[in-house]
Amino acid sequence: MKTMFSDYLRVVMPVLMLFFAGGLLAAEPPVTDNLPESSPSKSEAKPSQTPQLFELRVYTAAPGKMDALHKRFRDHTLRLFAKHGIKSIGYWTAKQEPNEERLYYLVAYPDLESREKMLVQGIAVDAEFRQAVAESTQDGPLTTNIESILLTPTDYSPLK
Repeated sequence: MKTMFSDYLRVVMPVLMLFFAGGLLAAEPPVTDNLPESSPSKSEAKPSQTPQLFELRVYTAAPGKMDALHKRFRDHTLRLFAKHGIKSIGYWTAKQEPNEERLYYLVAYPDLESREKMLVQGIAVDAEFRQAVAESTQDGPLTTNIESILLTPTDYSPLK
């Protein structure tokens, strides 16, 4: 029996596997929690930071609009995310059907309050972003569905 959860796992797991297999964690400092306090590596480790808030978004492209969706992200969205403090982690497409017409991406924010500010008071009212959306949707919407999942790292996650 097929469930919504199995559909969710089928969509989300490949993205997370790509993310963790993609070498993005290599830039993170080594985990030093199990080292003795006197260990040089322990004393050189960066102080613990509050975990970031991650957002996994899945855009289902309208028929024939995947290239236009990629173009908007490539030419406008990533740069405007950075302008407003939204940290891009990665952008992916799936290799298997029926997910080929979807854009998956992961972004990070310092916290939920910052996310709201960056979106509502930042990119949502940015004239350049609004123009890019208007121009890219002149011939109809680029998406039929947008999913958003807010994620917080576990205490054992190498990526915080």
